[in-house]
Amino acid sequence: MSFQFVRRSALASAILSSLSLAACVTPPPVAAPAPPAPAAAKAPAAPQVVYVLPVEAEPLAPATRPAMAFTPHGTPPVDAMLGYADKLRPLSNAELAAEIARLGDPGDAPAAQMQLALVLAQTRVSADLARSLGLLQRVIANPSAEAQPLQPLARVLAARYLEQRKVEDDRDRQAQQARDSQRRIDQLNDRIEALRAIERSFARPNAAVPQSNGAKPAAPAP
Repeated sequence: MSFQFVRRSALASAILSSLSLAACVTPPPVAAPAPPAPAAAKAPAAPQVVYVLPVEAEPLAPATRPAMAFTPHGTPPVDAMLGYADKLRPLSNAELAAEIARLGDPGDAPAAQMQLALVLAQTRVSADLARSLGLLQRVIANPSAEAQPLQPLARVLAARYLEQRKVEDDRDRQAQQARDSQRRIDQLNDRIEALRAIERSFARPNAAVPQSNGAKPAAPAP
């Protein structure tokens, strides 16, 4: 009786051991692959914008284009004027005259007055420099909002041009004095030459006076 019980216990233990080993050896079930995500719809491509730059039919040479055309748009007024003045420096007298004719009458526009003043100051003519000073004074005295950013530069240029005008006036006055001195020297030289001619005429020997009655002149005393 006891032997059968032990035998049954051993058999049950063997069965449990076999089931445990089978559970350890059996691989876990493989999970099914996830379904593929639906492909995202492609966004429509943006239309390509083509920029067409305008082309001049007859492009102007740089020397014949207005100097202000070289200044980029949107530049502050003072920077624009400084750039404009820099473009004026290499221009010849003929090109400066063409720029003055292009600007014409500036009227009451402060920017146009400043441009014309800058061009006139480059001609090296006293009358043009005086006109340039007058235009700058108009900009300085203008109370408008357009003139206010330009007024500090206008005051600096007016002071410089006024000093330049004084120097040129002194130079012209000295040149006139030199011409007057040379003219007086020439007049004195003419007078000296006339006195020398008179002196030479006094140094000549007296010519013999002919006798009216035909007699021979008396011989000089020994």
